[in-house]
Amino acid sequence: MKNSNVHHEHDVGYKHIFSHKGTFLELLRSFAKKEWTNLIKEEDLILVDKSYILSDFEEEESDILYKVNVNGEEVIFYVLLEFQSKVDFQMPMRLLFYMTEVWRDVLKNTDKSEVKRKSFKLPAIVPIVLYNGKNKWTAKTSFREILSGYELFEDNILNFNYMLFDINRYSDEELYNVSNLVSAVFLLDQEMDEDELLRRLRKLIYVLKKISPEQFNVFKQWLKKIVKPRLTEEMQKEVDEVLDKSNQEEVDFMVSNLGKTLEKMERKAVEKGSENRTKEIAINAIEMGMDNEIIIKLTGLTDEKINEIRKERSH
Repeated sequence: MKNSNVHHEHDVGYKHIFSHKGTFLELLRSFAKKEWTNLIKEEDLILVDKSYILSDFEEEESDILYKVNVNGEEVIFYVLLEFQSKVDFQMPMRLLFYMTEVWRDVLKNTDKSEVKRKSFKLPAIVPIVLYNGKNKWTAKTSFREILSGYELFEDNILNFNYMLFDINRYSDEELYNVSNLVSAVFLLDQEMDEDELLRRLRKLIYVLKKISPEQFNVFKQWLKKIVKPRLTEEMQKEVDEVLDKSNQEEVDFMVSNLGKTLEKMERKAVEKGSENRTKEIAINAIEMGMDNEIIIKLTGLTDEKINEIRKERSH
């Protein structure tokens, strides 16, 4: 999935998923593995409708911002969706710039007298990167490691570590064991062919039946974004129809129908490939000066079809 349109579909799909507060909390609790995640209440999470993507970077990116009070202190979660084929070694720098923009915005919107108080504190920002690239993430996760001579100055220089969720690095077993919407999405977004996609969908039926109805609708919309870019326009309409008609109680029928749709797509692709190969043989035979009777025996094409190919070649 390397073209910009698919990249954008991924951004939109994941933004939609993690704009659902319960699902975002699932991400933190299932994959961050930090004690403080248990202090966050879903009803206290506030999705901030603002983007801090900077003009310094040309890539089309997508970010998600949540704020929440934990033990009376304001915390901001800044999530960057990194859905590109290459690892970005500038990530610690980018995150610093984004975090600085968030703080600048807080200061701009806070009363000046409040800012001057001794008790004033900026909100803590927890930077998170969600990455679905094929290659393992090898960029530094600690900011100070991109500074020259950082070993000399220990805690006298700026540092932070961002959380990384590297989707393709989770094992099947780990994701099946987590058994929630986030793990289902990660399982289906890993690098795989259509057969494996269907196999995993079948294994996830029990998960999709137990998530909340709201999450199921979020999942269907995400699945459209992931499956559809791989298909022809005609097949996209069929997938839309299968998913739109599906309900949670009959999720096994949804998977079955999706399988039939993808198999149909595969058959058409095979037929198309076979047609192309036959036409190629006919073109080669025409160029060698063979007459229609011999070409019919070689290819099984009709006299009319061979004449059409001759006509195309003469233009």
